[in-house]
Amino acid sequence: MKTNKFLPIYNDLREKIRNKTYLPDQKLPSENELAEHYGASRETMRKALNLLAQNGFIQKIKGKGSIVLDIDKLNFPVSGLVSFKEVARKLGKQVKTEVKELSLDEMDEDLRQKLQAKPDEKVWKVIRTREIDGEKVILDKDYFLQKAIPSLTKTICENSIYEYIEQQLGLTISFAKKEITVEETTTEDEQLLDLGEHTHVVQVKNYVYLEDASIFQYTESRHRLDKFRFVDFARRTYGT
Repeated sequence: MKTNKFLPIYNDLREKIRNKTYLPDQKLPSENELAEHYGASRETMRKALNLLAQNGFIQKIKGKGSIVLDIDKLNFPVSGLVSFKEVARKLGKQVKTEVKELSLDEMDEDLRQKLQAKPDEKVWKVIRTREIDGEKVILDKDYFLQKAIPSLTKTICENSIYEYIEQQLGLTISFAKKEITVEETTTEDEQLLDLGEHTHVVQVKNYVYLEDASIFQYTESRHRLDKFRFVDFARRTYGT
């Protein structure tokens, strides 16, 4: 049975990155040096390095070589519209959601404008911390229009609100507009997150819409800076 010669090399380099033999931001030995070390051809070595790049272990930079990426940072999709439960499933890590607040509230003018709501409408306010491998690293503050989501429970919020909306309410979540900024930490961040020495968080604001293009959710999601890498896929459109 034929085996790909580059796979054992890929696996060895991957493990060296994982166990910190090669540190984040460190440059790997050159392609020629690695080929000599492993007794492999340059073509075989190139395939191993390409696979490392494809799987997020290195970044190949023209003129600089292969730079080791920080694999401890968790990939968080920017363009996708996914629940934390769906992201957590892909992370392969121990995760926990804790509901800090669940209430049905009136809206101030700022929130009413964000949700394009009428003066007499109410909103579900849900504050949750997201724990990954024993550390609270995300603070989610969600606001759902009651007219779209008539009821919510703590159990639903601990599990997956999106799953409840789609499977139980039969609604289709269609698209979102996102704003990403780096913000100074607040007292609330310091109380609810395990920040350590970090003084800033990455804040993602989400405006989420149903299939009929009506907004039903506004979210402020605050992430510890060192734990996440926000990723996107972009395709160039020529002539624009």
